[in-house]
Amino acid sequence: KAVKAGATDFVLKPWKNEKLLTTVMSAMQLTDSKREVAELKETQKQINSDIDHHYRDIIGRSPAMINVFNTIEKVAATDANVLILGENGTGKEMIARALHRRSARNEHVFMNVDMGAITESLFESELFGYVKGAFTDAKEDKAGRFELANGGTLFLDEIGNLPLSLQSKLLTVLQNRKVNRVGSANSKEIDIRLVCATNQSLNEMVSDSTFRQDLLFRINTIEIQLPPLRDRKEDIDALTNHFIKLYSKKYKKEVEGCSKETIIKLEKHSWPGNVRELQHSVERAVIMSESAILKPGDFLLTPEAGDSEQVVFDDYNLEEVEKMVLRKALKKHEGNISKAAEELGLTRASLYRRMDKYGL
Repeated sequence: KAVKAGATDFVLKPWKNEKLLTTVMSAMQLTDSKREVAELKETQKQINSDIDHHYRDIIGRSPAMINVFNTIEKVAATDANVLILGENGTGKEMIARALHRRSARNEHVFMNVDMGAITESLFESELFGYVKGAFTDAKEDKAGRFELANGGTLFLDEIGNLPLSLQSKLLTVLQNRKVNRVGSANSKEIDIRLVCATNQSLNEMVSDSTFRQDLLFRINTIEIQLPPLRDRKEDIDALTNHFIKLYSKKYKKEVEGCSKETIIKLEKHSWPGNVRELQHSVERAVIMSESAILKPGDFLLTPEAGDSEQVVFDDYNLEEVEKMVLRKALKKHEGNISKAAEELGLTRASLYRRMDKYGL
């Protein structure tokens, strides 16, 4: 009767102290185990209920992001080439990594290549590798990115920055699935899953004859369009709280969240730097705040056209002014790096460095 009522065991009289102690310890361990199982089940239940707005490190409950998550689920297990489209700061690399994690190649390498950072002269040696003696500084054999990514996923970021003169070489490798190291006549077979990303309209570039149509067809078997943050403002609350938890832990601050007025202010901002800009804004706010709840004044947001508040430069240091100018140029040219850099009198590489510095 006692067991049916919930007792885990029983001890007959007269008992030995050792037996009683062992029985009590076993009962306590069983109780702890049952509690842990219950907690795990509750945690899993919470995870399952949150899956619609927190896809690993990618947070979103907006219809556009749910559509992105659904596409990842359908495509990840295949080897189809994927083209990720989106403005700077929308999280294109995170989507590429999510595809890799959920693929059969997840135990192999994820190789990230920034196409905008590779010069024309280094393109072949960086991507295809070289053999000793192929050129003056080739002191030993070196594998290229394609070989290093063999068996895994090769992520070509900002594919739109690849000069037209080099696009045919990339296309040949993708078609033949073989690479020749610079200085070698021997081909090496490659087995990769290709994911590309860009903030430019490749269709417009095809129309302008600056991007090969056959290369576009090769890389965009599946397209994933990432929305800018201004078009998914219902995600700002969840994103902000995610970053607050992240940076409160990192900087050992006791910041618990945002006031309602703060969220309203953040939702009104256009976020030209997208999620990356929001992330850096929250990081700064967490560092500088002296209270547990972030208030509107904790966020140093650049006033935009139509804002009632005026820009008072006495309130900004040189870095804030530079950030403001960069953001204005990027917004004017709709994220086109080449045009923004030209207007600012910078090289594309210099603009990229400044964008990375300011989280744009």
